[in-house]
Amino acid sequence: MQKPQPRRPFPGRRMRKPFPPGQRPLRGGAPRPQAEQKQGPSPLASSPHLRVMVLGGCEEVGRNCTLLEYGNDIIFIDMGLQFPEEDMPGVDYIIPNTTYVKGKEKNVRGVIITHGHYDHIGGIPHVVPNIGNPPVYALPVAAGIIKKRQQDFHTRPINLKSAKVTDVLRLGVFQVSFLHINHNIPDSVAVVIETPVGALIHTGDWKFDFHPAGDQMPDFHRIAEIGQKGVLALFGDSTNANKPGHQISEKVIGEELEGIIEKAPGRVIIGTFASLLSRVKQVIEISEKLGRKIALNGYSMKTNVEIAKELGYIKCHRTTFITPEQVDHYPPEKIVICCTGAQGERNAALNRIANNEHPSLRIQPDDTVVFSSSIVPGNEQAVQRLKDTLCRKGARILNYEMMDVHAGGHAKKEDIKLLLALLRPKYYVPIEGNHFLLRENAQVAYEMGWNKEHVFVPDNGQVMLFTKEHAELTKEKVPTDYVFVDGLGVGDISEVVLRDRQVLAEDGMVVIVVQIDEKTGSLVGSPDIISRGFIFMKENKEIIEEVRHRVKKTVVDKDPKSAADPNYIRNQIRAEIGKFLFQKTERRPMILPVLIEV
Repeated sequence: MQKPQPRRPFPGRRMRKPFPPGQRPLRGGAPRPQAEQKQGPSPLASSPHLRVMVLGGCEEVGRNCTLLEYGNDIIFIDMGLQFPEEDMPGVDYIIPNTTYVKGKEKNVRGVIITHGHYDHIGGIPHVVPNIGNPPVYALPVAAGIIKKRQQDFHTRPINLKSAKVTDVLRLGVFQVSFLHINHNIPDSVAVVIETPVGALIHTGDWKFDFHPAGDQMPDFHRIAEIGQKGVLALFGDSTNANKPGHQISEKVIGEELEGIIEKAPGRVIIGTFASLLSRVKQVIEISEKLGRKIALNGYSMKTNVEIAKELGYIKCHRTTFITPEQVDHYPPEKIVICCTGAQGERNAALNRIANNEHPSLRIQPDDTVVFSSSIVPGNEQAVQRLKDTLCRKGARILNYEMMDVHAGGHAKKEDIKLLLALLRPKYYVPIEGNHFLLRENAQVAYEMGWNKEHVFVPDNGQVMLFTKEHAELTKEKVPTDYVFVDGLGVGDISEVVLRDRQVLAEDGMVVIVVQIDEKTGSLVGSPDIISRGFIFMKENKEIIEEVRHRVKKTVVDKDPKSAADPNYIRNQIRAEIGKFLFQKTERRPMILPVLIEV
């Protein structure tokens, strides 16, 4: 996307440089390496080869999407969203950029979903209809969440197909099957793709759990069997690759939660992710076992629980559930409230309860509040504010740093080593995490004996070529620029719009309303000055009057015989007033001249 030239900063003003295409900075401000263009064909390109590119998830947590192409056949694995960063005001989320398949839509044979978390399915309503509407294959829980999300968005219908873990799909030259693994939502699978050049495995989000909640152990026999047959490349989750040891079992979490709920003197409020269905299932079963009523709060949580109940993953008596409005009808020691908002989200249930904004629930002095989730990077301050608010009202706070009330859904170092030992892939490709986590994941493979030529650490969009004999991480990159979703708009928010929003958020705006004579260009009346987010006008009358005086001087009609040039006048006002305000305040608000011709 071609971007306009930036406005020239005034002396002393530190302006953020515009982001060239494909070079949006990484979180924390570090510059993204410039996207390499195609450097000519790779030597491997002359022989039959498989092209693989990760369109999202290799430089961030989220937006997971991988594309495989062989000849005229293309498949996608996952189609997720990424939540916005702090410098993206107003953006709802970010979805994968599928520009690469424009003109190739007829070649897309299917989209394979590993599990039902939004960072793996959230882009489906926006992307799938625009890539030829191929079939979307997902196991029942993920399929149920996708179907509900489609209804909420009122988007074009998609060809959603519910699959079983035993299914084998033929999608062009690709043969796709599923491999049962564990995560923290039911029906999580790795994907096995048989291609003309060999077998590839995409783990999705995974962990090994010998005592999972309402699920089976990983299929170690099949994992080892696939390893015996030979695996060309393994694409592996990196989210917890920097953490030593094995991931804690959900059984341990369940036992800890049962002890907390049993001993709590009053109500127990458990905040967690709406999609962490294994945890919600445990809370429901423990509450029923201990004779407590449970109230669910949060639209997504209620929806996901209903889907899980319909599919038989959650089984309980209907009388176990009560509504939030019924909570006060029971003794506090008989109540468990399971809600969203453990990340401190402003409009989520737990935050509204803490701030007395919930229509029926209030914090009581004997309440025990359990944060049954880890803190997503970037949410630390919001979570701390929420904890402070809860503590001020007398609640007791428990989190994963104090007790085993949360288990991650991602493999740690020792789990990754076990998977590598069982599958023994020829090539290992860390995915799903920022670059630091990918490097940590690669280091695990090095420790297991893989050399650097057989471990690829790709950037988003970097093309990998595979043949039967060789593989290469090329310098070719396909577009992976952010596609922003803002309300009903998809892709209509550019870097220029974000830059304007950042200026408004940092320095505010000054609107200057000027009336000019249409025929002569002379000033009519006195300019109106409006400040929003810049200065408080009643306390800065001298600056406002000086601005008004300078506007009058700027709009002086130098040639009464000629008609006004509105664009010239706007630019002059913007330049002169911007320079003056910077000299006075060392801030540069957005200057919006409004010309009314009379």
